[in-house]
This record gives sequence, structure tokens and C-alpha cells, in this order.
Amino acid sequence: MEHSLKSIVTIESIGRSMIIKIGELAKISGCSVQTIRHYDKEQLLSAKIRSDGNFRLYDQADIERLLFIKHCRSLDLSLAEIRQLLSLNDSPMSQCDDVNQMIEQHIEQVERRIADLTQLNKQLKALRLSCNSKRTVEHCGILKQLNEAVSQTN
Repeated sequence: MEHSLKSIVTIESIGRSMIIKIGELAKISGCSVQTIRHYDKEQLLSAKIRSDGNFRLYDQADIERLLFIKHCRSLDLSLAEIRQLLSLNDSPMSQCDDVNQMIEQHIEQVERRIADLTQLNKQLKALRLSCNSKRTVEHCGILKQLNEAVSQTN
């Protein structure tokens, strides 16, 4: 039985493969169409085929790749890091040293950010203690300290 790409409306199962348009991929993945197009532009994901109407068409492998990208983004990995992971993932016989090294570097970045955020949290709490809600804005200790900090940097 021959199938024409024209006959694809949203999803068509041909044997075991599923061919879908970008809108359906967005629904399945929970990503916006704009995000999918961005990943396409960044060459993280690409529609291997297009319909006669030039619509991007995606298959099961594309769905899995997008979900992999989405999971990596939830771990705050950069697009460059994800690109590298995808490349390594596409070379299953490669050593995983590069993957381990990348994740180790990412852990170090996260730990630095945690330290920075912890310091920021302490500063904000100290700032909050400099004022209570019973004062007017004119006498607000928070605004006074913020203005003093600006004066000291100029």
C-alpha cells in the first residue's frame, strides 16, 4: 500500500513509524512550535522530510530526540552541551569520558551558582532587616541602603 505525504493531516501510522507535523510534535513534547523551530535552526533537531505543502514532518526518532533535548534543558544544560551530547549519543561506540567530563564541569558551574545565590540570599535578608513595614517610603531602610550603594559606585 503506497502512502502519499499529501494524505498526512496530523498523524499517520505507516507500519511502526509515526509521521507528524510540528504542531502535533509540540503537543506530544510539551514544547512550543517556536522552540522546536529554534532547535531546528540550532541544528539540534531537523525534519528529515517535508510534505508537498513544505510542512516539516517528524518521526518517532525525532520525538525521542526532542524529548532528550527537553530533558537536557531541564538540567540547565546549554545548547552547545546538548549538541555535544547528541553527537556522542549518535556515536554509541565512543568512550563516555567526554560525557562524564561535561557533566562534571556542569556540576561545578551549578555549585558556583548555588554559592552565588546563597550569598545573594544573605544580602537580601540583611537588606530586609534594615526596614520594617511601619515606616514610610521616605524612611525606608532598604531604599536608603540601595541608594547608598549606588552613590558608592559612582
